[in-house]
Amino acid sequence: MTSSPASPLLGEISMSKATTISNEVAIATMVDVLRLRAETQRDEIAYRFLADGEEERSTLTYGELYNRARQVAAELQKQSAAGERALLLNSSEADYIVAFFGCLCAGVIAVPIYAPRLNKKGNARVESVVADAQPSVVLTAGPGSPAVRDMITASAGEHVRWIDTNALPVNGDQLWTPPAVSGTDIAFLQYTSGSTAAPKGVMVSHANILHNERMIRNAFDTKPGSVIVGWLPLFHDMGLIGNVLQPLYAGVPCILMSPVAFLQRPLRWLQAISRYQATTSGGPNFAYELCMRKIRPEYRSGLDLSSWRVAFNGAEPVRLETVNRFAAQFADCGFRREAFVPCYGLAEATLFVSGGLDPNGVTTVNHGVNGNSNNGGSGNGAKISQKQGKLLVACGRPPVEQAVRIVSPDSLRPCSAGDVGEIWISGPSVAQGYWRKAKETEETFNARIPGLDEGPFLRTGDLGFLKDDHLFITGRLKDLLIIRGQNYYPQDIELTVEQSHPVLQPGSGAAFSVEIEGEERLVIVQEVAVRKDPESIVQSDLDELDALIKLIARNIVAGHELQAFAIVLIRKGTIPKTSSGKIQRHACRDAFLNRELYVLREWQERKQLEPVLPKPSNPELDGHGPYGLASWVAQEISRTQGIDQERVDLNQPFAAYGLDSLAAIEFAHKLQAEFQVEVDVAEFFGDSTITEVIRRATKNTKSPVRKVEKEQPATYPLSYGQRALSGSAGCRQSRGLL
Repeated sequence: MTSSPASPLLGEISMSKATTISNEVAIATMVDVLRLRAETQRDEIAYRFLADGEEERSTLTYGELYNRARQVAAELQKQSAAGERALLLNSSEADYIVAFFGCLCAGVIAVPIYAPRLNKKGNARVESVVADAQPSVVLTAGPGSPAVRDMITASAGEHVRWIDTNALPVNGDQLWTPPAVSGTDIAFLQYTSGSTAAPKGVMVSHANILHNERMIRNAFDTKPGSVIVGWLPLFHDMGLIGNVLQPLYAGVPCILMSPVAFLQRPLRWLQAISRYQATTSGGPNFAYELCMRKIRPEYRSGLDLSSWRVAFNGAEPVRLETVNRFAAQFADCGFRREAFVPCYGLAEATLFVSGGLDPNGVTTVNHGVNGNSNNGGSGNGAKISQKQGKLLVACGRPPVEQAVRIVSPDSLRPCSAGDVGEIWISGPSVAQGYWRKAKETEETFNARIPGLDEGPFLRTGDLGFLKDDHLFITGRLKDLLIIRGQNYYPQDIELTVEQSHPVLQPGSGAAFSVEIEGEERLVIVQEVAVRKDPESIVQSDLDELDALIKLIARNIVAGHELQAFAIVLIRKGTIPKTSSGKIQRHACRDAFLNRELYVLREWQERKQLEPVLPKPSNPELDGHGPYGLASWVAQEISRTQGIDQERVDLNQPFAAYGLDSLAAIEFAHKLQAEFQVEVDVAEFFGDSTITEVIRRATKNTKSPVRKVEKEQPATYPLSYGQRALSGSAGCRQSRGLL
């Protein structure tokens, strides 16, 4: 399906300061937007980049961005890459943005992707994306590691060309020729929400972007004086569309830090909002939870959040408890609850579907008993009580220029007002389809409602309903898992589990999520082919099952960087299945919650499952006293994973203890802060033992490594409340989304 071109006049794009340009000039592509920003706001800073999320490392003005993008574009044109795909592997935010706009300026289809890990585990998705996109060019800032080059070349083919964007001629922009690009041309492929085996590249056109950016600007009231702060990954639609393209479209500055900087120390995010008096910033629900868990009261006193007008919350279920607790916890910093803007969107609709500032604040509704299970089941794992209803948070009102319909996924007829059905979308933001997947494109992007002259519609696969023009999301039609804002296909995780050991029954496992303390967590249920009846199982058998659970947990972390909350091994032939042999994940989830599974052995995060191997001593790493490195590592694993410290084996890999990506980032940060030992996060997912990892990290350090004295808390400007009391409180002079 090809979206109708969206070509707003320049007058519809907000220009900062006193810029005046004729409304006769049409904007058809993002290249036009960049050119006009460079012409009218050339020396204004478009992006500021924070090193480690704190110090300002560098900036990009509109003029500098335009010049550097044309340098990249000229090289791409020299390589005759117009119309081809270019893989973006730049590590820094600045290089990523330059490379992305370089592709647009050359008429090349950009393919944003995260950099592969140096170890081979966890790269299956990268390899499958590269094989599907078939890029002719790879853009990097620097030569790139030989291991990464080999991996990309193996998937893309020997013909792929590598361009080091840092080695281009300074005057290369003068060799650039404006491309013949129209609004309907594909700007980039957004790979998201697809399984590892069959990734789906959403074809997003320039017209899609322009229409979506206009809706975001209107919904968030982005205007001259707005300031955006972002930490979301730029290969993610929420980071790219919301934190890179929206500020450029609106002509307002954006301050960027890396996701790792935020995850290591969430305080950095709020400090940036306070320091730059940002008006617009946000992320998935877990980001607000992380701030509440990690930011101590003494650090909150130094924050001024009074300028924060739009705190968007999207990409995963929005929790009312999170909204209420965050607003209360940071009220003394000047944060207002009405700043929360719950949103809904998806890559297939470019990004934004509904949300926006509401004078009435966050809207909720009691959905009633078991409301999530209507018309397809409780999709994404949000726990629904069997005895009472659930307060759902509205994701705003869909803009009038985009049609949103609630349709029965069975009859394909419109649902009655207030009834749950599948969310269908039609409008200029709906993308053109999936790259090289005609069948899936037809099924997903060309839906019609019988008897109505509307559409075609995008079938989102999400369940929801409309009430008083507000959109409420109740779950997923299919079994997609959404954990910490990331999408996981249960089939991928189930395959990892069953391949862990021959005793695990193929096609007889289920991966699903449950809500634990306001957060979606992964649960695994897997059949085991044991030769004994449960009554005859002895302690040695239980030890073997415990070791099997540890192996499964390790493989899930290594393959998906995801930590399980619970792993349940059950009797062969007892997992719920349909008559045709398909796993019934929702029934399995219900059986888990109701304690109705035929359990052989079960582990949950809060229970202590002791490793089989004993902990060896590591005097060469420890030294004397309680503050040696080995003792500290064992204590941290014990504390975070809920196991006996004496049973932590440092001759096992980190992955053996189930650290997921967030836990690994936090662990690495604490190592650096408390011992001044730097460990690459990738080491947490490799095969090296913990001892080997630490030895490599400390090989140039005097042994034994000792804990450093804690630094005194940094001093911060007066808080909002303090400034208000002194009579000096004031606001200086904004968005993202799913």
